[in-house]
Amino acid sequence: MPDELLGRARAGDREAFAALVEPHRGELQLHCYRMLGSLQDAEDALQETLLSAWIGLDGFEGRSSVRTWLYRIATNRCLNALRSSSRRPVPAVPLPVPAPEPSRSGEVLWLQPYPDVLLEGLPDQLPGPESRYESREAISLAFVTAVQLLPPNQRAVLLLRDVLGYRASETAELLGLTETAVNSALARARVTMDAKTADRSPAPGGAAERALTDRFVEAFTAQDVDALVALMTSDAWVRMPPLPFEYQGIEAAHRFFTALAGHRRQIAAMVPVGANRQPAWGEYLRDPVTGGLHLIGVLVIGIAGDRIDEITHFETSVAPYFGLPRTLDQPGE
Repeated sequence: MPDELLGRARAGDREAFAALVEPHRGELQLHCYRMLGSLQDAEDALQETLLSAWIGLDGFEGRSSVRTWLYRIATNRCLNALRSSSRRPVPAVPLPVPAPEPSRSGEVLWLQPYPDVLLEGLPDQLPGPESRYESREAISLAFVTAVQLLPPNQRAVLLLRDVLGYRASETAELLGLTETAVNSALARARVTMDAKTADRSPAPGGAAERALTDRFVEAFTAQDVDALVALMTSDAWVRMPPLPFEYQGIEAAHRFFTALAGHRRQIAAMVPVGANRQPAWGEYLRDPVTGGLHLIGVLVIGIAGDRIDEITHFETSVAPYFGLPRTLDQPGE
């Protein structure tokens, strides 16, 4: 069947081409997201990949699978995007209060969350035997953020080798590098990743995780800063891309949430969604005039063991990807 589809596609049959590439669309978009850190940029890269594949179909010699051929195109499209120019400044809604002194300025201000709905149906067995990361870990915000700190070639090599499980020789062929260059880039990338993602114990899952998220929602909506930081690890991060302010640790988080609590109306509803295989919610405030609820952002938390180790607030521009309406008549609608 793939050979028949390939033949028909080469003859100009767009439906055959769509049937040929559709099984790989979801994983290609996820790969572009890991490369670029932005869902919007990943969508653009995916469309460019499929267009390039359609135009260059006659050049596919069949020495690799269609899937590997598509990964070659997608990876190189992402590399071109990374090398063509630096990231454009991303407009950000300012905080309602002067920001307390941050722990540091963020480096990945273009980061966006990835809806869990786009992960549905992606088979877990796709990574090869040499993959180093489990699928849940390789989609976490912490992992994707750390990947963004790698130079382009290291980024591509790490994802192809340690996430997708391609062998060194295959990765070298995909990227047009020598095996020596691939192994060298991978070694350097692993040093960075180990430093940025070390000591993350797994989330508890099940009833324990639900109890923790319930306590978090209760504390967050009540603006109970003491209860909120009591749920956090000692080195937890609070982030708000594209704003550059980042806060690490209980003391810094306490200062930040205390400053914000006195100047922001209480959150009236938190609508659960899924992002990066992590708990997430749409945040809604009540309009004092109409009584309706309006969206102010998407909140994603990271869990390590029995504590929260990351709280990331994203602006409303990502809401459509999660099916979150801008307004609600009543909580939970």
